[in-house]
Amino acid sequence: MLLTIRSLTKTFPGTRALDDVDFDLQAGEVHALLGENGAGKSTLIKCLTGAYLRDGGTVTLDGAQIDPRSTVEAQDLGIGTVYQEVNLLPNLTVAQNLMFGREPRRFGLIDSRATRAEARAMTEAYGLKIDVDRDLGSYSVAIQQIIAIARAVALSGKVLILDEPTASLDAAEVQMVFDVVRGLRDRGLGIIFVSHFLDQVFDLTDRVTVLRNGRKVATENTRDLDRVRLIEHMLGRELEAATSHVAADRGPRPPMLSFEQMSRRGAVEPFDLKVGQGEVVGLAGLLGSGRTETAELLFGLKNTHSGSANDQDGALDIANPRAAIAAGFGFAPEDRKTDGIVADLTIRENIILGLQARRGWARPIPRAEQNRLADDYIRRLDIRTTGREKRIGELSGGNQQKVVLARWLAMNPRFLILDEPTRGIDVGAHAEIVRLIHELTGQGMSLLVISSEIDELIAVSDRVIVLRDRRHVAELTGSQIAGEQIMKAIAATGPRKEVA
Repeated sequence: MLLTIRSLTKTFPGTRALDDVDFDLQAGEVHALLGENGAGKSTLIKCLTGAYLRDGGTVTLDGAQIDPRSTVEAQDLGIGTVYQEVNLLPNLTVAQNLMFGREPRRFGLIDSRATRAEARAMTEAYGLKIDVDRDLGSYSVAIQQIIAIARAVALSGKVLILDEPTASLDAAEVQMVFDVVRGLRDRGLGIIFVSHFLDQVFDLTDRVTVLRNGRKVATENTRDLDRVRLIEHMLGRELEAATSHVAADRGPRPPMLSFEQMSRRGAVEPFDLKVGQGEVVGLAGLLGSGRTETAELLFGLKNTHSGSANDQDGALDIANPRAAIAAGFGFAPEDRKTDGIVADLTIRENIILGLQARRGWARPIPRAEQNRLADDYIRRLDIRTTGREKRIGELSGGNQQKVVLARWLAMNPRFLILDEPTRGIDVGAHAEIVRLIHELTGQGMSLLVISSEIDELIAVSDRVIVLRDRRHVAELTGSQIAGEQIMKAIAATGPRKEVA
């Protein structure tokens, strides 16, 4: 075995990111490392490459235990990494990027002719007939990725980690990169391939390991694995259990919002979406399917390349978040620590942020009103705290999420988008947020709920829209909102849209 990881453990404050994880990699294999956000993939890679120091476990490379303390040390040991965003210098030539830091020298000076000759030999070995004197940035992303791979292999040469290398590539460019990867596999390299594109996983890899919530749940030969079982591993449920829980059909809801042919190139294909008053529309799909991108378009966080929004009174302007808020929209993002809270501010200050921004900073909310709002939502949402002036960064994840929800509820939106509203919170807080969703829809608020937890979508949704490969591919209602139906729609192939 080329690489062996045993009982790998990594803990951050309040979170065990990796919990006793085993993983191995053979020479001459492409091994997929899969899992949803928070599964532990990035942490494992960072521990392997020396970006993080592990808390426990062993790593063995070529029969010798290793403990890299930096990415440079890992590189010297033979472990190279190529990321989605090419980490080279686009303003330097291809030759300079390939040979940077190891240029051939003559009389103590860089030998430019020899540098170009070595770079030319390297690119030709990868099937590229390009001008190595041109700036790297003048070439396509696919060629830049191949140059990054060539450099990583030249510097390391034993283990190559490809972290979402095809996310920005079209189909022809993907195959170009895959041809290079297959050639490296045939040369005996061990390759770890991280991707959220399942078609690519089945096309390229020899084995698959799935992580979930910091634990390894499965390692299987790719040829023996079907798509539905792979998705079960990733989402953490069995179909037999899923079929027993079916959402109640509350019937059609009065129309409120209509989105037509919304799209953004490279993010999500054109889609139509209607939302009824008091309706919960669930979005299901794997990481990278276009769920969050859909939400960002609806809230104006990303510019659309096509599409329009309307309500009962006519056209709506949602060109940016300010306009979306003015139209009565709210958005609680997936990454609450980065995009949702201001950790050094108090609970009170976090709750009134949105309302104060809408009112304008020239009209400050009186402190008495701030206190009243904070105390009201602490009580209504059962936010566990010693008081409104406690720093939000000191709260648990579930209570932070409740504060983010309180901020939007204080603004009384008519349409609230919740992206993974219960991720990383305890069971009690999870149940309270699900209860809150039902309460809000009972008051007439409409919600779009994005979740990788199938049970959660079944529990709260009137309709579930399934996304796959950045397309809206299925719409399920009533008794069709069942785990088996959702998973089969996620696992299906082809762009056909099925509408209930």
